[in-house]
This record gives sequence, structure tokens and C-alpha cells, in this order.
Amino acid sequence: MAKTAALKRSTKATKAASKPAAKAAAKAAAKPAKSTYVLDDQIGFILRQVWQRHTMIFARDIGSNLTPTQWAALSKLVETGPCSQNQLGRLTAMDVATIKGVIDRLTARGLTETSSDPQDGRRLLVSLTRAGQQLAEKTAPLALAISKETLAPLDAKERETLLSLLSRLR
Repeated sequence: MAKTAALKRSTKATKAASKPAAKAAAKAAAKPAKSTYVLDDQIGFILRQVWQRHTMIFARDIGSNLTPTQWAALSKLVETGPCSQNQLGRLTAMDVATIKGVIDRLTARGLTETSSDPQDGRRLLVSLTRAGQQLAEKTAPLALAISKETLAPLDAKERETLLSLLSRLR
């Protein structure tokens, strides 16, 4: 009987001593392990934040009537003149579905038009309308100012270096 009482006391003491250890182990298990991956240090995350800042400046200065992708299409058409929708998509880094939607919306607004390619009747050429050309000319100085503001935290040498490095990553 004395042995049983001593065993019970010993078991209680072991349980009491192990409670803090168990709590500490549970706490340690709940804490995430230290990771070598820190989101804030990743290029994709940083680029996304910079893009968000840039698009906020774009929307503020150009307004909601023209999206960055629509501006890209208009400005590229100023550079190239009429070209196929497929080629325009490649030149502006847009997939087939995106460039189609962009051109559909610009055409609905009377800023672009499509016509058959005289050399290949299966292909549509996209070109600026007079209104599209006028909007592009009016918007170009704003777009340059937006780029300048996006890069404003950098000095001239840093801007040059950043653009050069980003171009190498394309």
C-alpha cells in the first residue's frame, strides 16, 4: 500500500514537471520555423509593389479612361503604324486573349480600327483612327511624366542602371 502511494506521488510529480515542458514544446511547434525565404526580399514581390505604385500614378494622371495595357497598344501603334493584332500583342507583351480584348475596347471607343491585310486576307491589321492618334499625342507627355515620377526616388545614374538591368532580365 505504501508502495502504491509512493508510486502515485511520483507519477503526479512527473506529470507536474512535464506540464511546462509540454507547453514549451507545443509553443515551439506552433511557431513557424525560420525560413530562408523572406517575401519582402523577393524580386517578384518587389516588382509587383513597384508596378502597383506605377499604376496608381498612371490612374491618377491619365484617369480611368485609359488603362496601361490600352496605352501600350496605342503607343506601340504610333511607333509601328498598322500591324496585325498578333504582332501587336507580341510587341506589347500581351497574350492573344488580352490583346484581343484591348483592341476590341479601343475599337469600340473609336480609337483603333481593323481592316483586312491586303497581302493576307485572313489577317486583320490594327491601326489608329484619327481620334486614337490625337489621344496618343495628347497622352504621350503625361506618360513620360508618369515614368519620371515612378523613377523619382532614384538619381539619374541609378535610373539608368535600373532600366539597363531590368532590360537584361526580359
